[in-house]
Amino acid sequence: MTVERILILDDELIIRKALEEQLRRKRLSVCSVSTLKEAENHLEKDEFDLLFVDVNLPDGNGTDLLDRIAEMQDPPLVVIITGNGSVESAVECMRSGAFDYIIKPFSSSQIDVLMKKAKDYRQLVKVNQFFTQESAVGAELIGKSAPIQQLRSMVSKVAPTEATVLINGENGTGKELVASELYRLSARKNAPFIKVNCAAISETLIESEFFGHEKGAFTGAMQRREGRFELADGGTILLDEISEISPKVQAKLLRVLQEREFERVGGNKTIKVDVRVIATTNRNLMQSVENGDFRQDLYYRLNVFPLFVPALRDRDKDVVLLAKSFAQRFSRKHGIKLAGFDDEATRALISHDWPGNVRELQNTIERAVILTEPGSKISAMSLGLMPSAMRTQSVANAESVASRELVGAGSHSNGFGGTDFPSFNSPIGDNGFGDEPAVESQSPEDEEPLPLEKIERQHILKTLESTGGNRTQASKILGISIRTLRNKLSIYRGDGEFIPGEES
Repeated sequence: MTVERILILDDELIIRKALEEQLRRKRLSVCSVSTLKEAENHLEKDEFDLLFVDVNLPDGNGTDLLDRIAEMQDPPLVVIITGNGSVESAVECMRSGAFDYIIKPFSSSQIDVLMKKAKDYRQLVKVNQFFTQESAVGAELIGKSAPIQQLRSMVSKVAPTEATVLINGENGTGKELVASELYRLSARKNAPFIKVNCAAISETLIESEFFGHEKGAFTGAMQRREGRFELADGGTILLDEISEISPKVQAKLLRVLQEREFERVGGNKTIKVDVRVIATTNRNLMQSVENGDFRQDLYYRLNVFPLFVPALRDRDKDVVLLAKSFAQRFSRKHGIKLAGFDDEATRALISHDWPGNVRELQNTIERAVILTEPGSKISAMSLGLMPSAMRTQSVANAESVASRELVGAGSHSNGFGGTDFPSFNSPIGDNGFGDEPAVESQSPEDEEPLPLEKIERQHILKTLESTGGNRTQASKILGISIRTLRNKLSIYRGDGEFIPGEES
């Protein structure tokens, strides 16, 4: 619950006792006073979630307390109690910062409704304060491949249920997107969706993040704080990378899954929550169980309905679809209108094995969108992927090196007695006249394979040299924009390269 501690300020004993009795039946902590001074003393020492404040008091007006409460870091909600039911007084109270007001005499059902409204409001405020990042809710699972269609079917079946779901998959496959889809299609879609990255929170703090803490529970706990499970009450909680939590927290998490209850760190009050749990992992949890790193009973509690997110290499039909979707998104984001992908870029997208999965593809497309000239097509060069011709040459070089190691250096001695022919630029000696011992000629096959960036650099500079330094003509031959070529030449220049067409 997000409303637990309540202060009642009213000079009428009957009102105070009636409210105390009703609220304590709800197992709430209640304190009641009759004067403004007593109320201020309690506010200095303790924290409260809700105040019932009478207007006419022996030592002043209850509404004067609103200004003091407004200055507090985490102010409680204030419900004004008044015997004057005029619209003007109600409006004035709300303008001064009151959450609501009730008119004497009031019924127990009115208090019940007010408490429900206060609880919902405080939870909503806490959730909005806690999470400011964009949510992935609403995004769709893109793809027509068999693995993604099967995943989509499984998601649609389990989403409307209350079953706990464990999502397995490699890093970058989109496990959080699947979790968001489960939430979007669930009956809890209008309730909180709270995400916890278990791998990003230190072991000493994760228990507090999960379950909250009381004031003074540990050094730095200056005030009471609700944990993520409390914030998710009535909704869904996503435990991202669940395999990273310690055995101690695993035991407490097991209890939450079994009983839907826990205590805050430093507290002894049992808090009950209604939460649906979704967890993700990039590890083989069963293997972790066998290794003793993960509790077996917790594994079975989480693995009620397992889902597996396929790697991008198993979704080859989806690569171009995803690339187009990302290109449209980032074109809008960066204000760059593009004409799609050229043929070489499409081939490069399909042939790349994408070890970083969908996340790598997404980052690659965003970079390419930024590098591409407005109105142009995204090229393989902009993608930073090896064009097919370069890849073929690189593979050929690697195969030649392997062949040379098997055959031996002797078969390349002169270019006439073997199968290899001398390179057109093979050196014949230091001065060309034979005064020094001749250096054994080397063919391109004798060279070690070059890194992709080096191949790309040589190709760009040779193309620019062939055009006499004409950048417009070179960019057309290379299939990249003038801006992309200019950016790359700037990098080469900074590395000390000679740029054809520029004075040395």
